[in-house]
Parts: sequence; structure tokens; C-alpha cells
Amino acid sequence: MAAQSTLKCMTHPAYRPTLELVLREALDYLDQVDDRPVRPTASLAELRSRLGKVLNDESIAANQVLEDLVRDTRGGFLASTGGRFFAWAIGGSLPAAVGADWLTSVWDQNATLYRSSPAASVIEEVAGLWLKELLRLPLSASFAFVNGCQMAHATCLAAARNELLSQRGWDVEKQGLAGSPGCRVIASNRHGSIERAVRLLGIGEGNVIDLPLDATELATAEALEQALRDTTAGVPTIVILQAGEFNTGGFDRFEELIPLAKSHGAWVHIDGAFGLWAAASSKFDHLLRGCDRADSWVTDGHKWLNVPFDSGYAFVARGAAHRAAMSVRASYLVHDPEARDQINWNPEWSRRARGFSTYAALRELGRNGIADLVNRCCGFAQMLTDGLAELRGVELLWRPVLNQGLVRFRHPSAGTEDDHDAYTDTVIQRIVAEGCTFFMGTKWHGHRVMRISVLNWQTDRQSIDTAIRAVAKCLLPEYGR
Repeated sequence: MAAQSTLKCMTHPAYRPTLELVLREALDYLDQVDDRPVRPTASLAELRSRLGKVLNDESIAANQVLEDLVRDTRGGFLASTGGRFFAWAIGGSLPAAVGADWLTSVWDQNATLYRSSPAASVIEEVAGLWLKELLRLPLSASFAFVNGCQMAHATCLAAARNELLSQRGWDVEKQGLAGSPGCRVIASNRHGSIERAVRLLGIGEGNVIDLPLDATELATAEALEQALRDTTAGVPTIVILQAGEFNTGGFDRFEELIPLAKSHGAWVHIDGAFGLWAAASSKFDHLLRGCDRADSWVTDGHKWLNVPFDSGYAFVARGAAHRAAMSVRASYLVHDPEARDQINWNPEWSRRARGFSTYAALRELGRNGIADLVNRCCGFAQMLTDGLAELRGVELLWRPVLNQGLVRFRHPSAGTEDDHDAYTDTVIQRIVAEGCTFFMGTKWHGHRVMRISVLNWQTDRQSIDTAIRAVAKCLLPEYGR
């Protein structure tokens, strides 16, 4: 006991002033988010000049290090935590989730095994069940907490590869891929993270078939049927469908496409990075009808659940394939026969205890709060898109079916499509420079457009009105008042 008391006396003075400083700086940052430009204000040269110090030989007091860090990074952040950020599918951070994330660092657990952190293991067990209930996925599905959809895809597709090759008598975990039956992937409007996942898994981008899409950027049954028949019968096949296409927020027709894919023996994987959260809302859950019949699903917590980065979730209907692709044993690991060891389901060994923030966010919002968050964001996305469409020079291309809209800016004195593309990018640059709000461009149907994405719990009517006024101001040089 004497040794413990001495340790406490030594430890607390070291942490308390530092964490008090962090609290003050964090509150100052959050208090100013609504008043500062959304864009970063420091240049690359400025940040390199401030931060590119010669590494010190002697120790520096922790408070001094943090004071320097706050000063030297000032202006180097994108205010995506606030309610006026609409560029990419990025959420903010709920108060309970931020608090739990801070405690996660303080507790400093390696969330690998139940024995290395019992609380972290049970938290993931409970939060995983809650997520499956909210997202209306099979309660028997296995799951993993990972750092985002990139690794969630890799986790689910590793399980798919394991299962499909196992069905053909090939143990990929022991024999590797050399000499194995080749896998193919048929994808509907795949995100770039899919490309990286198939490369990481050795499937290869050359074995990915991109489905032709209809006018709404969705796959059709005819296109999928043709793709399934076009290659050699019996080839292990993974079909990837979209729940929330990244430009329009559109949903593939799961009731039609999943049974079709399965009739050909394919594994069906759902990319639901943000769209899977539509299941939490009775107003939008119809978009996911039939989705629960897939074999695997992914979504992000740092999108619509509004937990801090990094937080992604992988779900696999065939738990045995999931475990076979991920689990590992070593003589120095201690496994509990009744508890859940996270290492059996994750591609990581040493890993952050991500479950605490998710657990806290789910409890803070509750079922009704999550449904309200989804409904609110979708309503604001429609309000913002419609408001922009009323401005002179703005062409409405996609009114949100969920939380994503698309508009384009047409130059009044130029008539070619290239001119309108260039003008769209010019207006977006003006909006970003003006600083009141933040949008980014994308390419849709061959043209430059501005994407609207609303996912932040702090977005409100004032955020929308501010954004519309900012865009109107940026159109003034050509369109006047």
C-alpha cells in the first residue's frame, strides 16, 4: 500500500495541470468553431515553418509542449466538427463520444483480448449488439470494430474470400493465394476504398468488374445478370452493392439484386459507409429493404453516429468465415473460453479501444435520438439543395433521397459544357475562400458538380441559411443582385 500511495503522489501532479490545460484549450476551440472560417487559414509554408523544429536534445515540460502545439497548429484545421461543413461525408463528435474518447486515452487499453481489458471487450460486445439492432442486421452476425470502412471492407472481403475458396477445397489461410482458384468482384459504383481492399487482399483490381449503371447511378438486374454470366461458371464471386452512393446517396435495389447474386453462388457485400444508418429511421428504412439478406455489411461511426475518428464497423453473416480469416493464436496470449477476444475478429493486433466512444454515443442519443439525427440531416440536405437551386445560375442536378445533393453552376456568358465545368470549380473555390461554409466538387455524368453532404449533429437552420447566403455572394460577380 505504501508503494501505491507514493506512486499516486508522483503521478497526479504530472497529469493534472496538463489535462487541465487540454480541457481549457479544447473548450476554447469548440467555443470558436461557429465563429471562425470553416477552411484552414494557415498555409503549408506557415505550418512547416512553425512545426518543423529541430528535435530537442533535452526534455521539455509537458505543458510547454502542448502550449507550443496549440500555437503552432493554429489555423491548420478544417472546422468539420461544426455545422457548416458540407463537402464530404464526415460527421462531428457528440459530447459523450468526445468524453469517452478522452477516457479511452487515459485508460490506455490494448483492446486485443478480454484478459488485456475486460471492460473494453464487454463494451464492444454490447455496442456490437446494439448496432446490429439499430441497423436491422441479423443478430447472429459477427462484427468487428475497426478504424473505418477501408479496413471494414478488408475484413469482410477477407471473410468472403475465405468462404468462397473453402467451398472449392482451398484453405487460403494455410495455402495462400498462389495456385488458388481466382476470385472476381462485381461492383456497383465502387468507392476507392474497395479498390484498396482488393489490392490488400491479393484479389487484384484487374479482377474487379464495374457494373454499368442507370441514370441514377445504380445497378440494374439486367447488368448484374449479364456480368454474372459473362465469366466462367463456378468462379468465386463477390458482388458489392451500394447503400448510400457517395454522390447521390442512392441505394441499389437489394430485394431484386441480392437474390439474383445468390442464385449464382455469389457472396453479397454491402458498402453502407453512411447509408446503412437509414435503417434507424422509419422515414428512410424502406431504402434498405432486403439489405439484411446480404452476407456482409460495413458502415462508419465517424460519419452519421458522430463519434471521433477513427471508427468503422464490419458485420459478417457467416461468423465462422469471419473468424477463420482473422483469428490467431500464440503461446503468450491468454484466451478466456467464455469472453469475446477482439483479436479473433479484427485485422489489427495492438488496437485502440474504440468501443467506448460508440457505446457512449449510442447511449447519449438512444434509438429515438439516432432516428431524429438521421431525419434532421436529411431534411437539412433537402432544404440546402432546394435553397441553392433557387439562386440564379444554379442548376439542380440531384435532390436528396437521403442526405446527399448535387448542384452545378452555369456561367451566364459562356455556353459550352467545359465553360460551365470550369465556372463550377471557380465558384467552389470562392465559397471555400469566403470561409462561411465549405463544399467540394466531384464529377457526375462527366461534368464538374458541387456535392452537398449533411451528417453533422450540429447543423441547424442557421447553418443552412448561412451557407445559402455565402453561395449567393460568390455568384454576385457574374449575376449581380
